[in-house]
Amino acid sequence: MYQKILVTLDTTPADLTILEHVRPLARLMHSQLVLLHVADGWAARLYGEEAVSREITEDREYLARLEAELKAEGFDVESDLAFGEPATEIVKWVNERGCDLVAMSTHGHRLLGDLLFGTTANRVQHQVNVPVLMLRAKKT
Repeated sequence: MYQKILVTLDTTPADLTILEHVRPLARLMHSQLVLLHVADGWAARLYGEEAVSREITEDREYLARLEAELKAEGFDVESDLAFGEPATEIVKWVNERGCDLVAMSTHGHRLLGDLLFGTTANRVQHQVNVPVLMLRAKKT
């Protein structure tokens, strides 16, 4: 049913919520996991893949660490780093590379910003043609 699950990450503790939930699902379905983070700092938005910054270095290290952990647990996993506006890049990734499920954590409402721009999760949900699993991040 879910051969490839795209797991969007924002390098915050919220990632633990979605990874905790996706692990048993992926194991049950024998799914490939793809970890995607969108670097959205000024360098990433301005220079894309050519960008060099501390943020991008840390993002690459974070993805590599999670990928290694999941591989050690026996998962078929790869990671990808995109650059730009998160919702736009996630939708682009789904449309270009394809997956059977998008899994993401949400942070809840941020009031005015959400009203004006919408959340990344809501924008993704309405722009892709695959199921989107959204879990509210656990408060730590």
